[in-house]
Amino acid sequence: MAMTAETTNFSEPAAIPVRRAAMAVLAASPTAAIDTRLGALAPPAFTLLREPEQGLVMLRGRIGGDGAAFNLGEATVSRAAVRLASGEVGFGYTLGRDRSKAKLIALCDALLQSPDYADAVEAEVIAPLRTQMEAARAEKAAQTAATKVDFYTLVRGEG
Repeated sequence: MAMTAETTNFSEPAAIPVRRAAMAVLAASPTAAIDTRLGALAPPAFTLLREPEQGLVMLRGRIGGDGAAFNLGEATVSRAAVRLASGEVGFGYTLGRDRSKAKLIALCDALLQSPDYADAVEAEVIAPLRTQMEAARAEKAAQTAATKVDFYTLVRGEG
């Protein structure tokens, strides 16, 4: 899915699924992989609007999907916010205590909104990470399928 500066305006509601998909890929990817791919692009200077920090969020659940909501527990998250010199603001959230990953995700988010970097980030960072993630899922599915047992009953003939 190629994004161009002319067709992608992240302030429009139509761009929300594209941005959400990119953030999902980044959140599921290892920090080192994001850093390596992003470093190859030589990103522009940015300022931290929110220093990378960690905290807790409350997880809520519902019995059967439609019951009354209840507090399931807490999860540790890290977050950061950055602003590029050209004005784009990016936000990064990830489960766990990896502050550098939150900063890298925020930087990618801001770059995806920049007309100068959107295509390069999609092609050089997001797409390869998405491919790696899908390959890992396919491998895990194949390993799981290999352990599947089919039970069947043989019918004996009378006689």
